[in-house]
Amino acid sequence: MKYTGSVLLLALTAAILSFKGDHSEKVDMHTIMRIKTEEFNNSKILNTLFELTDVNGPRLTGSTGMKNAELWAKNKCTEWGLSNVAIEPWGGFGKGWEINKSYLAMTVPYYQPLIACPKAWTPGTNGLVNGSAVLVKIDSVQDMAKYAGQLKNKIVVLAGMSTEVKLNFTADAKRYSDEELAKMIDWHNDEGATNLSQKPKTPAPVGRPGASLRKAIDSFLYQEGAIAVLSGGRGTMGTLFTSNGASRAWDAKPVLPEMELGSEHLGRLVRLVEINKEVKLEMDSRTSFLMKDSVENNVVAEIPGTDPALKDELVILGAHMDSWHAATGTTDNGAGVAVMMEAVRILKAIDAKPRRTIRIVLWSGEEQGLLGSRAYVKNHFADRLTMALKPEHKKVSAYYNLDNGAGKIRGIYLQGNDDTREIFEAWMEPFKDLGMTTATIRTTGSTDHISFDEVGIPGFQFIQDPLEYGTRTHHTNMDSYDRINGNDLMQASIVVASFVYNTAMRDAKIPRKDLPVIKKN
Repeated sequence: MKYTGSVLLLALTAAILSFKGDHSEKVDMHTIMRIKTEEFNNSKILNTLFELTDVNGPRLTGSTGMKNAELWAKNKCTEWGLSNVAIEPWGGFGKGWEINKSYLAMTVPYYQPLIACPKAWTPGTNGLVNGSAVLVKIDSVQDMAKYAGQLKNKIVVLAGMSTEVKLNFTADAKRYSDEELAKMIDWHNDEGATNLSQKPKTPAPVGRPGASLRKAIDSFLYQEGAIAVLSGGRGTMGTLFTSNGASRAWDAKPVLPEMELGSEHLGRLVRLVEINKEVKLEMDSRTSFLMKDSVENNVVAEIPGTDPALKDELVILGAHMDSWHAATGTTDNGAGVAVMMEAVRILKAIDAKPRRTIRIVLWSGEEQGLLGSRAYVKNHFADRLTMALKPEHKKVSAYYNLDNGAGKIRGIYLQGNDDTREIFEAWMEPFKDLGMTTATIRTTGSTDHISFDEVGIPGFQFIQDPLEYGTRTHHTNMDSYDRINGNDLMQASIVVASFVYNTAMRDAKIPRKDLPVIKKN
């Protein structure tokens, strides 16, 4: 991938030389220039991202791919000369799961390979199976009766979704406009109330049954002796959104093999069956449950502090290394991991001497509910359910997170902590020519900074240009290395390295909000 580092460096040099600094907050312009020079002239971020994604592959928590990625990250941090590098266990997770083979095709009325992926934690077919497709639409428990005795040895096409695919007249990729960023700042503006940089949720397709009904459907189909289930409906033009189709718990109830399809291929099956056309399918889904080790880990490394009075205090940065399984998890969240790793590599390469210790933590279990970061916070800092604080709680200055795709950083969420505004605005000043302009009081959720914020430790998520994150790559089979932009990742690495360094060098820690109050029943 070609990127114009020299052009960006010239522009940024001009910006830094012209920056006078109207804020009282100190900004070490010389170190910022050294950070820029290292990244623009000696960047390693694309190779780091390539190794994490293309070389390691998918990283579903509990899978062999995730274990391999943890070892890779540990070795990479050691290679760069970081200290106290460790793979740190955080607790039990349940059964691991991974794909060994995935194949689905329509054989009648004609042959057509279908774009599909097994849903996580569903069993395989134990070899190639063949069956006739039957359309099943269940909107309530009462609807099951009409299918009783009709599904044995059939491949069920679960139809509770809209099969209409509309033309897309809007580009998948976008950058934030100045107007959108201004709305983030203006928290009185109702029109700007939407968290424009919120990590996207995974909405169910129109008509998809709720969780409790879906469990009842799974049990019914299993008892009726169907061969497998096909479902899905989100995504267009070959993109499918994937998820889990069963529980990872040790005592999970058995379910059928299930594959998730993109809209066009699932829609074709539905249309053919609806006109009573005979449809036959063949399927070979081979998946493995990993039963030996349910303990999961985070990867930790440090640049030790040098100030005798402050070296025991911490500045933490992190990103989640786990992904879903249909692709290599590049934008969710390999890009965030690569940026955070590149930030500490830069600081180590320029021989920065931070006053406080800088600690990077790469999380697992984020996709299942911030499991790795919440366990880490509980083990080291505080219990979010009781607010019982550990001694280390007071030693953390701030936590910085990146998990909104592969776009450049445009600002930062203050997470309701307005005492940080002047600090962060001073730190953003040298990067305005690179598009970082916005400090908003708004909060954003759904990723690992919440684990710190909910126990009163300043936790922040950066605002990123969305690019194709919510439209094409988040939790899809298209979340690949090809969907990133080298310039954006370099910019993000520089910003993160500068924020982390500035935090480590301040006389005082980052201001804190009041501790959360636990409501008692």
